[in-house]
Amino acid sequence: MNRSSNASWLKLVAGSAVLGLALTACGSDSGNDSAGSEPSGSASASGAGKGDGTLVYGTLLPQTGSLAFLGPPEFAGVDLAVKDINEAGGVLGKDVKNVQGDSGDTDSGIAPAETDKLLAKGADVIVGAASSGVSLTVIDKILSAGKVQISPANTSTAFDTGDYAKPDNYFRTAPSDILQGAVMANLLIKDGRSNVAILARQDAYGETLAGEIKKNLENAGAKVADTVFYGEKAQSYDSQVNEIAGSGADALVLVAFDETKAIIPQLVAAKAGPQDLPTYFVDGNTAAYDKSVGNLEGVKGTIPGAEATSDFKERLATVNPDLKDYSYAAESYDATIITALAAVEAKSDDGEAIGQHVVDVTKGGEKCTTFKDCAALLGEGKDIDYDGVSGPIELGDTGSPTAASIGIYQYGADNKPKPVEYIAGNI
Repeated sequence: MNRSSNASWLKLVAGSAVLGLALTACGSDSGNDSAGSEPSGSASASGAGKGDGTLVYGTLLPQTGSLAFLGPPEFAGVDLAVKDINEAGGVLGKDVKNVQGDSGDTDSGIAPAETDKLLAKGADVIVGAASSGVSLTVIDKILSAGKVQISPANTSTAFDTGDYAKPDNYFRTAPSDILQGAVMANLLIKDGRSNVAILARQDAYGETLAGEIKKNLENAGAKVADTVFYGEKAQSYDSQVNEIAGSGADALVLVAFDETKAIIPQLVAAKAGPQDLPTYFVDGNTAAYDKSVGNLEGVKGTIPGAEATSDFKERLATVNPDLKDYSYAAESYDATIITALAAVEAKSDDGEAIGQHVVDVTKGGEKCTTFKDCAALLGEGKDIDYDGVSGPIELGDTGSPTAASIGIYQYGADNKPKPVEYIAGNI
């Protein structure tokens, strides 16, 4: 893995983003709901609420649908965190519990019903969804129930703007697409691409990331030959593929999910496949593929998150020995640990009480890196700053990371992506 160019990359990132990757957090420090008023749940001003004494997690993650490949590492991350928490004595003197649900995708539309099931089973914290579009279909339901939602993989900027611009009970451990868009643009420029086409799914994720990539490319002096969107439920991509093939672009960024398996062969047939037109993937489709997709050798992709260490991979194997992919496993683990520590600090498993302490346990106190050590410090009445397996974690007022890493991956002849470099940046 080459890290030698990290300093120059950070300069490129800062130069190509209008905000210099500095996103000012919106909202006041008082209040923790989407309207900026006092939380409507049972939490008191001190943060203690009327929980039932047992912290229950509901995992709303993809078992089916276009992001199902992300499910195994995300579920494993939560399962390992629950294991570590309980081995360290649990929360409030009791083991935490974990109930699983299937988020599916926006096409299946099963997330709201699955969320109802998780809430009915007593979930205090919902971990998920992976898809930004899916999260937007359940966020109001979760927050109005007085529970915490924390996603390990949402990257849309929608969660920090508009109705969600002020502090509420929504959090995430993945950075917004402000960072991924800048890093992708810089990768393209570094590779000498100056006239880029973007083909993206038309949803909260695809539109946001495509817009960030376009903005950063143009700010850096490059051109965007064409930006083409396709419907989430598209049965064919003929017109979009033909438009890309005729765009005169010198590279293509494909912002997609599982439909990549159908789009790439059509691009190949139109002489605009990866071997004809340098192609770049993003976190939604940087995954292993079989040869039926075509030859992906040389394709590059970006995935938010730090490198999974060998120790973390070994520990994940204790809950899922068949795990091969580790995308967002670390972010899922940290999402679980952070909210458990917030419950310890709040001395309550009530969702509103937990929500008041999530940001606090990630910054400003004594550094600690495990639930056991952090919980011990909290037991001594100390303020903590949890740094996790996904890297240093500092959540801003809106519950999103203010610093993060993006991994650069490249495909080999086996159609599998391997990490090349990790880029750190501030948002």
